[in-house]
Amino acid sequence: MSDLIKSMSVAASGMQAQSQRLRHVSENIANADTPGYHRKTISFRDAVDGEGVRPGPVRLDRSDLVKIFDPGHPLADDSGHYDGSNVDLVIEIADAREAQRSYEANLKLFDQARQMTQSLFEILRG
Repeated sequence: MSDLIKSMSVAASGMQAQSQRLRHVSENIANADTPGYHRKTISFRDAVDGEGVRPGPVRLDRSDLVKIFDPGHPLADDSGHYDGSNVDLVIEIADAREAQRSYEANLKLFDQARQMTQSLFEILRG
């Protein structure tokens, strides 16, 4: 019985981690046109007690910002360039799909464990 509850806990931690990942991907997409914006990334690690995953610290992608030529922009320097963001929408969409699929996989695992727990209770009552 405790193994079923433990598997539900692990699946729930996976869903929570993927939802946080999706939140950062959404922020990156929303700020793709913000001058000077650095893409946020997040990694995952095993929980200290070994029962699930926890999101690691949020890090800023330090890759070079795109130089945009627009002499009329208020942030443009003497050469007419300003720093754009380093967000690549193709990468963000791929990350969003991966997070969505991982979330769905954890949700299915959670649902299976819930159904098995429910069946076990019915057997014990019976």
